[in-house]
Amino acid sequence: MLPKIKPSKSIVQAIKRALLNARSGSSNHISSTALFCRPVTSPTRPRSDSYYHLNKRKDSPNPATVVGLAATVCLAIAWQCSSTIFAEAPQPQPAEEPSHSTESRIIRLAEVRQHGEHSGTPWVTSGTSVYNITDWIAGHPGGNIILRAAGGSIEPYWKIFKIHHKQDVYGILEAYRIGEIDPQDLIEGKVPADAIDDPFEGDPVRDPRLRTHTDKPCNAETPASELSGFVTPNQLFYTRNHLWVPQLDRNSYTLVVELSDGEEKTYTLNDLKTNFKQFKITSTLQCSGNRRKHMTDGARPTNGLPWEQGAIGNAEWTGPRLRDVLADAGMPIDNPPEDAKHAQFVGAESYGASIPLMKAIDPHGDVLLACLMNGQDLPPDHGFPIRVIVPGHVAARSVKWVNRVIISEEESTSQWQRSDYKCFGPNDDKKPDWSRAAAIQETPVQSAITMIRELSGSNDREAKVVIEGYAISGGGRSIVRVDVSTDDGKTWDQAEIEHHAVAGSKDWSWKRWRYTAPKGSMGSMVVVKAVDEAYNCQPETYGPIYNLRGNLASAWHRVPFEPR
Repeated sequence: MLPKIKPSKSIVQAIKRALLNARSGSSNHISSTALFCRPVTSPTRPRSDSYYHLNKRKDSPNPATVVGLAATVCLAIAWQCSSTIFAEAPQPQPAEEPSHSTESRIIRLAEVRQHGEHSGTPWVTSGTSVYNITDWIAGHPGGNIILRAAGGSIEPYWKIFKIHHKQDVYGILEAYRIGEIDPQDLIEGKVPADAIDDPFEGDPVRDPRLRTHTDKPCNAETPASELSGFVTPNQLFYTRNHLWVPQLDRNSYTLVVELSDGEEKTYTLNDLKTNFKQFKITSTLQCSGNRRKHMTDGARPTNGLPWEQGAIGNAEWTGPRLRDVLADAGMPIDNPPEDAKHAQFVGAESYGASIPLMKAIDPHGDVLLACLMNGQDLPPDHGFPIRVIVPGHVAARSVKWVNRVIISEEESTSQWQRSDYKCFGPNDDKKPDWSRAAAIQETPVQSAITMIRELSGSNDREAKVVIEGYAISGGGRSIVRVDVSTDDGKTWDQAEIEHHAVAGSKDWSWKRWRYTAPKGSMGSMVVVKAVDEAYNCQPETYGPIYNLRGNLASAWHRVPFEPR
């Protein structure tokens, strides 16, 4: 007896798209490869305008299209019966030769360059070998990121992710080898350095005051000494890049909005800036790994960049509300369809993330498609020309360089949604099951000390110490109290919270605070903790909240005091 099979949500959405294409008479059917190798809602799958163009006519479906669709549906259901799902690249079969090659041959680099990203048959090199990766693109876990390497060496791109630093990954690639680079093109047996593409060559120059953790991709935090202002200057705002900075042109930029039924609408930058009311919000963005180094120091090693307290910044953002753009695209925002549960965002460099739809369309949620940061065009590092701003949520959901918004029944299928930016229990420190944990959205209460300075007096009794810092909570919850201890938590007092004019429906900004103490009362350790309007507070130590990835490091912040 055959088992009952329920098609996956992504397949259902694909079928809806195909039906709409059939209605419009389009010949662009959804192929079995497109369905099998990766969910069609994947934010990293390349999509051409013609592939998903939807005509508004309601004519009868093309019979050939219906036949093709029926075959595709049958294949899709059959595929789901299989126990193997290609979440990873297809494993090679050692006993068989790749279908596209029968023998190895000598290949000139000039010929490799002809098989670039838009060639239809992309090739890459690794070492002195040449690989035809045409049949691997759809199954590649990183999706079309690999296409950036087409026509050249794959190695600079694979160095970005540690997953590639394994021999079995190169074993998979070996199944697609078609030849060797002609020795005429090698220097001392290697590909010349000037023939290897640097994906970060076009990245912008950064302010030297930023504390850099990695250059390629750039990950740099604001030094504590520069976190004293309420608004963080653009050039000093922390930079968190997962890949390279895409080179985008304001005149050719477009944003595609895809609804849950497959309908699409495309907007230019000018459309977004002139056809919609522009809103301003003052909002803090905070990396989920902010203060990760403090968790490592206070508990045990974590995996990730060793951010201190500077992976955070506050700015004024301007742009249309996402809910208004969705409404214009045809979505009934006051009564969304049952299968519309998530808003997925795709960046031009292939980063992807999503948020619950209810946040995206909440009139008080203030989710923006921001085009200005502190009154200026977004800097390249911060998303030019358009960045999603999801206030009150971890910054990983505020996708930069966004070029596609997808309304879906599923959350984003990107690794940054499904296999990263999650937390596990303190005991789960080996190989956690990513599917068991929810993706981080709103952030917990956080506070940190950014400066301790001494003020001299006419005598030692009049000398003062000024302590400053920030406090923030997620979901728009206001900070109502900041507690400071100058003797490592033995006694406490309350800091003065500064008040600034802000824009937005809720309290999306950090609070700056200050505490002044007599120098004679200072112990050797200063401590801060904050409380929000729901009386959520920070844990005293990192032990109970330790997680392998070092996310949401929000224990009391302790800073040694060393008098002059």
